[in-house]
Amino acid sequence: MDHNRVVVLDAVNTFLLREHGLLVDGKMVAAQSGQRSEVRNPATGQVIASVADGNEQDVDAVVQSAHRAFSAGVWSGLRPAERERILLKLADVLEAHAEELAQLETLNQGKSIHISRAIEVGASIEFVRYMAGWATKLGGETMDVSIPVPPGTRYTAYTRRQPVGVVAGIVPWNFPLMIAIWKMVPALAAGCTVVLKPSTETPLTALRLGELALEAGIPPGVVNVLTGRGSRAGQALAGHPLVSKVSFTGSTEIGKTIGHTAIDNMTRFSLELGGKNPMIMLGDVDVDKAIQGALMGGFLNQGQVCAAASRLYIQRSKFNQVVEGLAAAANSMTLGSGMDLNAQVNPLVSARQQQSVCRLIDTARSEGASILAGGGAADLPGYFVKPTIILNAAQHSTIVREEVFGPVLVALPFDHPDEAIAMANDSRYGLAASLWTNDLSAAMNLVPRIEAGTVWVNTHIPLDPSLPFGGFKQSGIGREFGRGAVENFTETKSVCIAH
Repeated sequence: MDHNRVVVLDAVNTFLLREHGLLVDGKMVAAQSGQRSEVRNPATGQVIASVADGNEQDVDAVVQSAHRAFSAGVWSGLRPAERERILLKLADVLEAHAEELAQLETLNQGKSIHISRAIEVGASIEFVRYMAGWATKLGGETMDVSIPVPPGTRYTAYTRRQPVGVVAGIVPWNFPLMIAIWKMVPALAAGCTVVLKPSTETPLTALRLGELALEAGIPPGVVNVLTGRGSRAGQALAGHPLVSKVSFTGSTEIGKTIGHTAIDNMTRFSLELGGKNPMIMLGDVDVDKAIQGALMGGFLNQGQVCAAASRLYIQRSKFNQVVEGLAAAANSMTLGSGMDLNAQVNPLVSARQQQSVCRLIDTARSEGASILAGGGAADLPGYFVKPTIILNAAQHSTIVREEVFGPVLVALPFDHPDEAIAMANDSRYGLAASLWTNDLSAAMNLVPRIEAGTVWVNTHIPLDPSLPFGGFKQSGIGREFGRGAVENFTETKSVCIAH
């Protein structure tokens, strides 16, 4: 037995062998076309499962199920305390199946089992418990209005929040379980019903999540799972007239298409999109901490993180120390399957993503940049790319401007903080950024100038359920987390009573 590798649970093997359908009205059903899609293990490229490939007719069936459940009030009609109790039970059920879910995620997405256990499952369970509490805490406000007619009439006015209706949660492939939960649970706390649409590459944990929601006591039809291609099933879902809200996480280009589709029906939408996130290191930075921060912020999940650090702006006095330390660390990292407990770098999600990242590295070379570490695909089965450090790229170059979504960091020097702020803001994206300094005045003065929805200081990447997360500019519309995450799934109704 290899003690460095995780032993796959029997429950996981059994799940992989099942004939997965669409979860509609509490039951697994085949796609109407009978078509299926293969699911691969990124560490080997081998097929490990197959799922139903839903089309437009399947989209209608799934949405109709969610609409019936919403109209019947089987979920929204419960007392808020009952919804809260069931969502807390969901957290308990997820905890009971934690290792099963973590292994499914690693086998399907490729990420380290450590990340699957701690973030995909562990952090998601905390998120469920946090959001469950909002079911009993949403409310409106009263207004003292001054309506003058008819003379002598008194008015009582107030607002109330009502669930928006059927929610389409379109989930990306980088954190399939966690982001499905980010969309599903706040919508449920608000009283909505949900259709989850996972990525074609990573559908397995969403399907299992739907089953576990039923086990926790969420009524049939309240949570539905639609598998299928984004260009067909995803677009049809975003444009379905019975969908009241679309919550999408993914690339800026696809997000724009989703938004255009939704607006034809005046469907509400929120979009959490791409990022080309800067990490700014001032001259007083602790070099060792900066290197560790860049490795975590840039290489977590192989850089397949919308908020990942990908542009390092380092004050010239520390530039050589930082980049040499990064290159040494990158060159020493061990590559291997996410089920290998010792592997530090794991595969990308698909052959297509591996090819995309390698093309961008090649483009950087052709545009005059230097490769200090890594620089292409690893000679291994599966979809591996070596952790890569790039120098001497121009600010206007492709590698500095385009989202790579892989284990690639590009480092550029600066002389004055004003120069760093200007370069950091010179992007169509504005999702996240970090500032590294021990100078409190510099931090307090520079943070407001950085154009990003989240700015970390002396760290990069941590999130919390109470802290709003979303982007400026073309990194999205709307926010995840906190009160706003639940309120985004409601409509505000004004009530005015004459008496």
